[in-house]
Amino acid sequence: MLKIFLVLGSLNAFLSVALGAFGAHALKSRLSTDMLNVYQTGVQYHMIHSIGLILIAVLADKLGSSSMVNVSGWALFIGIVLFSGSLYALSLSGIKVLGAITPLGGVSFLLGWILLAIAAMK
Repeated sequence: MLKIFLVLGSLNAFLSVALGAFGAHALKSRLSTDMLNVYQTGVQYHMIHSIGLILIAVLADKLGSSSMVNVSGWALFIGIVLFSGSLYALSLSGIKVLGAITPLGGVSFLLGWILLAIAAMK
């Protein structure tokens, strides 16, 4: 699992930079200030949790690749998809109901971080 989280983290970090640049340049004149802020929040959380995936890959090497560390990594990845993905979709489409998905991603982020903390205490 060490390599998968390193690959997922690296690819998602790349994607968050690309999406951030796209938002800053291509969307700046097309989205309202509020929707651009929503989009940028997605980019920010995307990058933070991409780095989290890389951290989990490194820690899995130190802590051992326990099931709790693995679930932590998958929770962060699912959080990126749900949280950032829903914010990207909401800001680009304007479909407000997509915002209802965002908290599920937030809960997934919280789960990932708490599981990592618990794994570190074992």
